[in-house]
Amino acid sequence: MEKELEQAVMRVVKSMHENLSEQLTINDMARTAMFSKFHFSRVFQRVTGLSPGRFLSAVRLQEAKRLLASTSLTVTDISHRVGYSSVGTFSSRFTSSVGVSPTKYRQLEGAVPGTALAGARNGTRNGFTSTVRGAITSPLLDRPVFAGLFPDRILEGRPVRYTILNRPGPYVLEDVPQGEWHLIAQSVAAGREDAMDHAPGGDEALCVGRHGPITIRPGTVPRPADVQLRPMRPFDPPVLLALRDLLNEAVRQAG
Repeated sequence: MEKELEQAVMRVVKSMHENLSEQLTINDMARTAMFSKFHFSRVFQRVTGLSPGRFLSAVRLQEAKRLLASTSLTVTDISHRVGYSSVGTFSSRFTSSVGVSPTKYRQLEGAVPGTALAGARNGTRNGFTSTVRGAITSPLLDRPVFAGLFPDRILEGRPVRYTILNRPGPYVLEDVPQGEWHLIAQSVAAGREDAMDHAPGGDEALCVGRHGPITIRPGTVPRPADVQLRPMRPFDPPVLLALRDLLNEAVRQAG
């Protein structure tokens, strides 16, 4: 049964990629999955961790990143190609998800400087905080690993805390504020740094792992949050936050 549900979600994800300029509705997607609208939404959230609308938005922004890095299309043209009628709305959502504006992303050729995450590692201490620790394992041995805490099960926006390991192994995230956070870790195969921002799910060059939600509140000590990285699947949420520059720097420092 689980395989059938994943296949139904896969049909919808494929339809999203093939119809990015169209205004897909929940009804359209439910018909593609061959479920009722309400059953479809529950199944899609269960399989991907995101609502259908949130996942579609992420797919659109991931394609926008690819077009910005690989074509000379204007930002306006790209926004229309990925389903936005307003270039202002597109630019705002792109900036909040990726860390820089579409124009800046193109200038940097997809590599976002560490200043885009400034404050995420060593924020001010306001109120109760705790420490999240664990170990990360990965099929990509001796490759840098990014690990960050995010509000949702998608790697976008500024993490509340993050670290970059030179290779898989133990990690520690200190001064984590109260709330519920999802630990997301990512690594990429040597020579395939381009896959970090543009590869669709199913590319074995990109490995991801998740753990959560992790609840931080007074009177409790978080359990170790271990993560096993695996090749990204087609129905995993796209990676939106651009991390290529940070991981490349980790490689240079390790070398």
